[in-house]
Amino acid sequence: MKRAAFLSATKIHSSTPNRRLGAEGYDLEVALLTRACAAHGLALEEVIWTDPDFDPRRYDVVLPLAVWDYQDRPAELLTLLDRAEAAGVPVFNSAAMVRWNLRKTYLRELQGLGAPVVPTVWCETPDAPSVKVAFDALGADELVIKRQVGAGAQGQLRLARADAPETGWVLDRPAMIQPFLSAIADEGEYSFLFVEGAFSHAVLKRPAAHDYRIQPQHGGVSLKVDPLPDDQDLAEHVLGLLDERPLYARVDMVRGDDDRLMLMELELIEPFLFPEQGPGFAPLLAKALARRLE
Repeated sequence: MKRAAFLSATKIHSSTPNRRLGAEGYDLEVALLTRACAAHGLALEEVIWTDPDFDPRRYDVVLPLAVWDYQDRPAELLTLLDRAEAAGVPVFNSAAMVRWNLRKTYLRELQGLGAPVVPTVWCETPDAPSVKVAFDALGADELVIKRQVGAGAQGQLRLARADAPETGWVLDRPAMIQPFLSAIADEGEYSFLFVEGAFSHAVLKRPAAHDYRIQPQHGGVSLKVDPLPDDQDLAEHVLGLLDERPLYARVDMVRGDDDRLMLMELELIEPFLFPEQGPGFAPLLAKALARRLE
């Protein structure tokens, strides 16, 4: 039986005490993928990717599906994935794809190819003057400031024009600045899940009352939805802009003022797969993975 390394972060790994919120969904994802992979002769093994004893050469494939702390050590993750591929061990999604997707400036490239991206001001030194410029450039009275390399809303800041600082730093690293979109609170954020470019299922993620962050650790909830045909077509269009077809992908979108969806993120590194809302996803992924390893 072939061995597949399912890369996990310490804070979510099943062996870690006092795991972060959302561990139940992670456990279900691991269980479903383990069962589905076994049906195709693949032994899925949960591995902490930062463990110094982890050697990718012991495995037939590496899956960085739960490296949920990669934003704190991106170079270390890329070195690991490069080392695996150099040893002849396939990585899905590939190290090149992870490298491209790791910094959210990839959104600029997709926008240049025609993707409907949320309006963004890119700022390498996000201080008070640059934030003031962003308010004016985006025509917004409220902004969301995010890390260019980030995940899980970590380090994220929601800022009203009236509360904007006059001087000083706002964020200690390169940022992306976007208008706060009321649709996040009113409707939620859509996630479209794909395997080998084929649509699997969609989820609507809604924040808790008086919040805008949709992650479960912030009180967000996720509901399975049947997307509108135009919405699904738009998500498929975004995925079709890539030069390389990912094994798995999640397209995150939010509705704009014109009632059309806009791209928030294209998750190719460690997207949560929403296994409860899409129970058919694990068999699809396992079958596609086995086919790639033939």
